[in-house]
Amino acid sequence: MPAPLSLRIKERYMAKRSGGLSQQIAADAVGISVRSAQRIDRGDHQPSDHQARHWRTRADPLADVWDSVLVPMLQKAPQLDPQTLLLHLEEIRPGQKWYRRKRTLQRRVEQWRALHGPAQDVMFLQEHRAGVLGLSDFTLLKGAPITIGGEVLEHRLFHFRLPFSSWCHVEVIHGGESFVALSEALQNALAACGSVPAEHRTDSLSACYRNRDGSYAKDFTSRYRELCAHLGVVATRNNRGVAHENGAIEGPHRHWKRRLEQQLIKRGSRDFSSEAEYRQLVAQVTASLNTRASVQQKLVIERLHLRPLPVVRFADYEPLVVRVRSTSTIEVRSITYSVPSRLIGHQLTVHLRHDRLDLFLRSQFTLTIQRLHARKGHKGPLRRIDFRHVIESLRRKPRALLRAQLQADILPGEAWHQLWRRLLGALTPDEAAKVMVDSLHVAASRDDLDGVQRYLERQLRKGELSLDGLRSRYGLRPPRGLAALPQLDIPEHSLTSYDELLGGAPQPAGAGECSAGPAQATQAGPVPQPVAGSGAAGQGRWLEPGQLPVCAGGAGAPTAPPDTAAAVAA
Repeated sequence: MPAPLSLRIKERYMAKRSGGLSQQIAADAVGISVRSAQRIDRGDHQPSDHQARHWRTRADPLADVWDSVLVPMLQKAPQLDPQTLLLHLEEIRPGQKWYRRKRTLQRRVEQWRALHGPAQDVMFLQEHRAGVLGLSDFTLLKGAPITIGGEVLEHRLFHFRLPFSSWCHVEVIHGGESFVALSEALQNALAACGSVPAEHRTDSLSACYRNRDGSYAKDFTSRYRELCAHLGVVATRNNRGVAHENGAIEGPHRHWKRRLEQQLIKRGSRDFSSEAEYRQLVAQVTASLNTRASVQQKLVIERLHLRPLPVVRFADYEPLVVRVRSTSTIEVRSITYSVPSRLIGHQLTVHLRHDRLDLFLRSQFTLTIQRLHARKGHKGPLRRIDFRHVIESLRRKPRALLRAQLQADILPGEAWHQLWRRLLGALTPDEAAKVMVDSLHVAASRDDLDGVQRYLERQLRKGELSLDGLRSRYGLRPPRGLAALPQLDIPEHSLTSYDELLGGAPQPAGAGECSAGPAQATQAGPVPQPVAGSGAAGQGRWLEPGQLPVCAGGAGAPTAPPDTAAAVAA
């Protein structure tokens, strides 16, 4: 009679056979003979009459403390850790090497909780119906950061999902979980879907709920209530601190981010040339999930139950009113932004969004400025200054750059800061300021910051820095005004040329000269001078010798008065 096989061996053998292994290989894998394997396949195997062991093979190491010490502690506080119980035993009964019984204590506590511990939370699987529920949540990427041109992109992701069809929409969000971010991203998701579900569910966002004790119905913020009324959805949320109640979107968070991480690994870099390139990758990952056949088939069914979109879009911004200061800047949320100098003194309307500021002069759109958010741990004022807004005014007074409070913000980037330090070391402060301001003007005119910066560095290395060469390189004319006039060198002529013009013989050097300059006469005696408005044309009035300026010690012999024509020519 062959020995009976245990139930565990039989189960292992059948699992191997169901996995596609042959009888011989499956028998060798579980350590039985081929004949035993044949009996199992035929169903002729004998049931095991082995009885379960009910006695201990060694003494219980916790017999002295389990019922008397540990069980009362667990009954009073079931959440106590085995490690805490172990430390307690070492305190009350030292010198017994309790650390060797750690694993025994862990198994004993686990068994006690399963038999006598408190009831645990039960997960109730939900049945999602078409067109009923839409969930949204914010999430963060973990691991290495995403960088744009080498700088870290501080952001989070907004995730919207229809649980029935598994259709989703993911969008890059700047700043925190604000209402303007939720409003804009949610409406973008619904616009991409083309319809609106009956219910919108989130977690306890402070942008949507006051999160205070009291009536649940009165806990909505006014703006979120207006948004839900505009979209025609019922707002719901999970209990505070119970994330698994939103499991229909918490789990997909992990799956979506895993796909993005795989694409980043495949790409070989987490650095992007622009934020638009990163947004494109996010859209590609989302599209790879939405284009699956199972999603598309269910989405067709779900759209039959979804509601149409509102005709107009709800305001997904916060309106503010600011006035442009004389420094060509505005202040929004304690952050300073520069604007074109032509707007100084005007009052602007700001549409504050999560990633940008849209500026309006009355009802006329003016420009968009990228919004700046304070980073964690940052101290000091925050400013976003665009040198293009102030370069024309700064060009008229370049010395203002030397001690400007916004100097570090005006210079566009670390490369220009290093170039500024090199200019200060190679030139006088005034010359360095003029070179820097004019170079920034050229860079703004031709929109080529990198090209101008590389040109200046090459010229500094060669010692041939020239602003005229920079302007001619970009085809710009010289600047207007006094600085553009050529520097003329006019030599001073000899005073004896006047004697030759008058027909007289030149005097010896030093005779009749005056240190006062050419404005004084060179000869004594009557010299005819034409006087404006004196009688008929061509006639002159003679000045008396006493009326002429005479140099000290320069009197000479009087000469014959020249004719009238010679006097007029003189």
